[in-house]
Amino acid sequence: MNLDRQQLETFSIVVDMRHFGRAARALNISRGAVSQRIIALEGALGTPLIVRDGVVPTPAGEVLLNHIQALKVLEADTLRRIKPESQGWTRITIAVNADSLATWFEPVACAIARQNFALELKVDDQDYTLSVLTRGQAMGCISTSSTPPTGFVAEHLGAMEYECVAARAFSATYFSGGHSLHQFLAAPAVLFNEKDGLHGAFLKRAFGFRVDGYPRHYFPSPVALLAAVRSGAGYGLVPSMQAQPLIESGELIVLKPGGKFSVNLYWHHWEVSPPTAASISEEVIRQARQVLRQVPADFPGDGCA
Repeated sequence: MNLDRQQLETFSIVVDMRHFGRAARALNISRGAVSQRIIALEGALGTPLIVRDGVVPTPAGEVLLNHIQALKVLEADTLRRIKPESQGWTRITIAVNADSLATWFEPVACAIARQNFALELKVDDQDYTLSVLTRGQAMGCISTSSTPPTGFVAEHLGAMEYECVAARAFSATYFSGGHSLHQFLAAPAVLFNEKDGLHGAFLKRAFGFRVDGYPRHYFPSPVALLAAVRSGAGYGLVPSMQAQPLIESGELIVLKPGGKFSVNLYWHHWEVSPPTAASISEEVIRQARQVLRQVPADFPGDGCA
């Protein structure tokens, strides 16, 4: 059975925009025509592809979206081989956590963007990026999960290390008596957002049980989070790559000396990749393994190193 390319493109745009009307305007056709194409595609495959309430893909729709992503990249590779002078732009979507993007992944992203790729980065917490991949909205992702979805491979990149730090004056105010549970419960913490599980995991590992009920601020940007910590608004977990110069200068104080917190990261990509996607995977892995702490893949992350 041959899949109708027009229907595939319509399906991809509907899911991307999460709206039938906006997809119709983007395609310059009527909303009814969009619905007819989706219904015809579902009929040909014999299964629903979109949950109409919310306009999200079904499990079968997620599989189809991954096929469409791979097909577009493969076609672009083929055109480049036939017409090397072609300067067409291939859309590439990668899901990445904010801390990686703010540190080691930024030069990777810039290198990819310089290679005639229209790069889109979907940023989420490292525990949630995998869902972007399984929904068929990315060709690869950085995740803490070592288990790849069907049709994907997970390659261990290394461990990203964090320091629990505070400004000198803040430390003197809240932690002059030591680093007991009482001190940590009384001091305001700075977290990325409500999804941020790093801080809770750090406290659980430090004290042996789940710790909650402490005051907290949310600064949903690595730059803003670090600025909040430096300003004395609270203490927080900061990537070692960002924190180390400030620790050495004496601006920030380590609240748990010798207790770096490490998180294993994995690169998930297609099991069978077109040449372009394979080259991107190679660049991601190369850069990560130069910068991240290299430990065995079964080294327990989410804990104090």
